[in-house]
Amino acid sequence: MRGLSSGGPRTSHSKELVMAATSPSAGSAFGDAADGVWQAMESLRARFEKRDGTTAGHDAGHGAGPHDVRHAVLALLAEEPMHGYRIIHEIQERTAGAWTPNAGSVYPTLQLLTDEGLIAAETTDGRKVYALTESGRATIARDGITAPWADASHGHDAHDRHDRSALPKAGLSLAQAAAQVQRTGTPAQVAEAVTELDAARRRLYAILARE
Repeated sequence: MRGLSSGGPRTSHSKELVMAATSPSAGSAFGDAADGVWQAMESLRARFEKRDGTTAGHDAGHGAGPHDVRHAVLALLAEEPMHGYRIIHEIQERTAGAWTPNAGSVYPTLQLLTDEGLIAAETTDGRKVYALTESGRATIARDGITAPWADASHGHDAHDRHDRSALPKAGLSLAQAAAQVQRTGTPAQVAEAVTELDAARRRLYAILARE
């Protein structure tokens, strides 16, 4: 399994892994390797999430702070009145799924904007619908507030962060599957898993070798 983090294919290393997998101590040898990969990928995933601000409970794929939510809400309400759920849906649609703010960030922002007198709420058909006030429109004009997704590069960066964060998560899933084989598989299944993982490692290096 060291091959997953070392440079280039190593046939001798593959043979050693297969021999270890079919030996009486296969469970222990493969288990240590699988656990090591799992820990490495978990650490890598955590570093990606910390860097991109995409930890659980935050807005996925965007790393958006309250200021971005504020501008998004004001920009949407400048078009027409909306309720909270529609605001969330519109942001998701206009960023092609790159940013889906959660209710825990949108509704407090709506309340704050209401308290500031920039928007007003009115209940229609059992739903609270928000609209800009004259003060809100004046603030948008004065501060030049635009929708965060109006900047094409912003959307590109969000997609790029999402694509990159998917890699450690996929690696973690692979390591978890390997650990499951180690725990419940027969010696033959463990040996086959070692072969498959080694082949996957070689294919990953082949991807980097492409022009």
